[in-house]
Amino acid sequence: MAEIELIKPEKEHEAIVNDFIKEHIENKEFVIHGGALVEKLDYDVWLQQLANNSDKSTVDKDWVVASTFLAMRRSDRKLIGLIDIRHELNDFLQSYGGHIGLGIRPSERGKGYASKITMEGLSFCKKIGLHKLMLACYKDNFASRKTIEKCGGKLEKEFPLSEIMNVSFGVESLEEKIVQVYWITV
Repeated sequence: MAEIELIKPEKEHEAIVNDFIKEHIENKEFVIHGGALVEKLDYDVWLQQLANNSDKSTVDKDWVVASTFLAMRRSDRKLIGLIDIRHELNDFLQSYGGHIGLGIRPSERGKGYASKITMEGLSFCKKIGLHKLMLACYKDNFASRKTIEKCGGKLEKEFPLSEIMNVSFGVESLEEKIVQVYWITV
């Protein structure tokens, strides 16, 4: 498998990030995991948000300090995925989101990149002093479960999504989702 490099998004990456977003939309995926709202914001606004959220003094009051990376394949510089590493957990992340959010380009799924990118992310976590990390996924997301377990995740608990959201989504399939919480020690 090709080598992956985690790099900080810069203005020069705008076209490849937009291509990444386009592929998700063409695949009828309107939420990009690990991208810290990349699909919802103007690129320059997104870069500024990432910069703000990377520093304790400027992080949004409803978020946590985080580092977001582009996961680039070294051989051809193709954007394979995005990974968002949260340096701490707020109430929401402690219940549902965890320390790491990850999204893989639809055309590159099933090739082992998710595990490779997660392992790179875990190395970064260790460098910044995070040694016990929470990751969460839906129980029916076999690929995410497999990735977390392959990277050393131990299942702690599972519960219905509606239990923590305390609201009705109006979409029966979403209300029935089961969240699994894993912990990884690095």
